[in-house]
Amino acid sequence: MTTARLRSDEGSTLPIYIWLTTILLFAALAFFAFGQAAFARNGAQSAADAAALAAAQEARDELLLGLGDAIGTDDDWLDWLNLPVDVDIPNDGPSAAAQALAADNDATALGGAQREVVDGYLGFRVAVRTNYTVGNSIIPGTENMQAEAEATAVIKPRCEFDVDADPTKPVDLVCDGEPVSVDPEDFDPDDLPDASVMFSVRLAE
Repeated sequence: MTTARLRSDEGSTLPIYIWLTTILLFAALAFFAFGQAAFARNGAQSAADAAALAAAQEARDELLLGLGDAIGTDDDWLDWLNLPVDVDIPNDGPSAAAQALAADNDATALGGAQREVVDGYLGFRVAVRTNYTVGNSIIPGTENMQAEAEATAVIKPRCEFDVDADPTKPVDLVCDGEPVSVDPEDFDPDDLPDASVMFSVRLAE
């Protein structure tokens, strides 16, 4: 009687074990799927951040070239140091830089780099899509699903100068703590410091 009862109990608990094992296996696969999606999203965000920074850095380099051309020929050259948001910068360079950095991160910049104004500063927004997919999982469709993300980088001026400075005469600047003297009458663009000294580039909050 006792032996028969034990066999009966063992038979009734077997389906429970199978059911629990199935649930645990499904939960593990679901967790893995969410991990795959998170990995893809993180990859997309990293690519977007890098692409936006590259676009803004390229624009910053072009800003320095424009400033060098303006000194000695444009009495409003000091305005370049205040970085007006409507400053004339072709979008080709920043967009190409964004595409290149996105490609380095196995992604594609959608539409290149788009100019934006962020808190009064010139910025560049880049949206990217990963070239890879989330991958096969228990969630239908993930094998064809690509991650997307966007980021914006802003350019901020780093140079300080006397507000009453005469742009036609020598001007003393302090750029990120570094003294810079500019004489419009005797100016060589090579005398300007690196663009990173005069303008900062950061991801927008």
